[in-house]
Amino acid sequence: LGGRREEGERGSLGGGDGFQACVYFASVFQSISCGIHYLASVFMAVTPKFVCSVPGNVTSILFNNSSSSRIEDIWTLWTSTKNYIVVQLENGEIWELDQCSRSKREGSLYLAYEYSGNKSVFSCSDGYIYDHTKWKSTIVTEWDLVCHREWLAKLTQPTFMLGVLFGAVIFGDMADRVGRRYIMWFTSTGQFLFGIAVAFTFDYYSFVIIRFLLAMVSSGYLVVVFVYVTEYVGIKARTWASMHVHAFFAVGIMAVALVGYLVRTWWIYQIFLSVTTLPFVLCCWMLPETPFWLLSEGRYEEAQKVVNVMARWNKVSTPCKISELCSVQQDDLVSCRMGDNDISTAKKHSILDLFYNWHIARRTITVWLIWFTGSLGYYVFSLSSVNLGGNEYLNLFLIGAVELPAYVVACIGMDKLGRRNTLTPFLISSAVICALIMLIPQDFSILSILANMAGKFAIGVAFGLIYLYTAELYPTVVRSLAVGSGSMMCRVGSIVAPFCVYLTSVWIFMPQLLVGIMAFLSGMLTLMLPETLGKPLTNTLAEAAELGTNKNSCSGKSPPAQSGLGLSE
Repeated sequence: LGGRREEGERGSLGGGDGFQACVYFASVFQSISCGIHYLASVFMAVTPKFVCSVPGNVTSILFNNSSSSRIEDIWTLWTSTKNYIVVQLENGEIWELDQCSRSKREGSLYLAYEYSGNKSVFSCSDGYIYDHTKWKSTIVTEWDLVCHREWLAKLTQPTFMLGVLFGAVIFGDMADRVGRRYIMWFTSTGQFLFGIAVAFTFDYYSFVIIRFLLAMVSSGYLVVVFVYVTEYVGIKARTWASMHVHAFFAVGIMAVALVGYLVRTWWIYQIFLSVTTLPFVLCCWMLPETPFWLLSEGRYEEAQKVVNVMARWNKVSTPCKISELCSVQQDDLVSCRMGDNDISTAKKHSILDLFYNWHIARRTITVWLIWFTGSLGYYVFSLSSVNLGGNEYLNLFLIGAVELPAYVVACIGMDKLGRRNTLTPFLISSAVICALIMLIPQDFSILSILANMAGKFAIGVAFGLIYLYTAELYPTVVRSLAVGSGSMMCRVGSIVAPFCVYLTSVWIFMPQLLVGIMAFLSGMLTLMLPETLGKPLTNTLAEAAELGTNKNSCSGKSPPAQSGLGLSE
């Protein structure tokens, strides 16, 4: 019925898509802000070089064979966390400064780097001295999130991703209840207000709480805008339109790299990033509600007004009449009920239906694994890009830029080669690239950066494709449930990703090892999934279970699986 209704509307609105194009670009512009806030902590929570502070004024500083009167001159020589600095105070005391402790030399008045005499060890009760060469201020230097408080800095990104999880669930449900437009207004305004508020937080805990709220509204907008654009864009352009919401998100990552390079104080950096939301906040009230949602709520007059505006913009003299479409829909509904005697009673479906039988259960486990792996790989490659050596700002910019061609390749591949035949090789290739990264010597930073870009490209293709593929693998009765549960696994992957990156302290290539194993396993399991290109969308679990078999499960009533169609049902 949705397809019939859409054909009627599009047919009566003419070939021009001026209105839909304006609505599309206005709404997806805000996705840039989502990408910004998701990756902002990459530079906001940087830990610079540091040592314990000392209780007095320093007159002389010694590091190995180099001496200076200013500690700022020593940072260029600092190469390892195991290094320490020897300083002499005005009162003649000599101290050894480590990162998380300091030692006072007993009975020594001669300034030398090596010392084997007695020492008194003290904690860093006077704070820390930080290297401000690259970053004038970060949240780490602001609230001393080092040593025994280091874990608080590492929780910054996982707590944000936890907010993403809650926001997707809450605002996705609210958008179905109160409408897409109101949620887009609320979440975009919330992004601006919470984004600015983060810059003026007075301590770490208020910072985390407001960032959690910022994550909720950012995720809420990103979820709703996917639905919003797919309900406005025609079937033929829907794959490209929904896929390139991801591309605008990638532009946000590139903006983080640019602003991070220009602004080195964390709260000013946060304000600059948040201001990108302002243009949309000022004009988002002009966006109309989608006719599909208005029709589903029985608000036919309002839907007719939106259709009339679309017709005027597209220069159509005779727009379609909602009343005619509704009468056609009701006639089809009656005939469906008379023809399908086996669907006499409505059945409520639960997540257990995703394990209907062995075939569906195996499919569900595989799809969930792909969602998890795609998200894990996406954020591991993005978050670890600043640790690859070379220019960290350029690294992040390139990691974001490489997504743009990835989504083009995904769109072309899924329509020409098929969903499974595109997904499988890119998952396995991302695993192979992870293995190659582990073989590259750490001195070859350019080669490491190129390999990470290739890995991000491969995982980006898979990550963008899985949305549509999931919708086509499941029948109408559980399609939304399948996509929603997969999205939940995606959020779990994004929460785990920062912890995975932190495992570099165990082994430098541990993140790539984990992503590679998961990607290879997912790629091999994908081979057992059925191909859905050109196949009709299934309506029942029994039909879905027969996908990929030689049985003819097509009833003839189901429309062919066109790009993006499953997402709008």
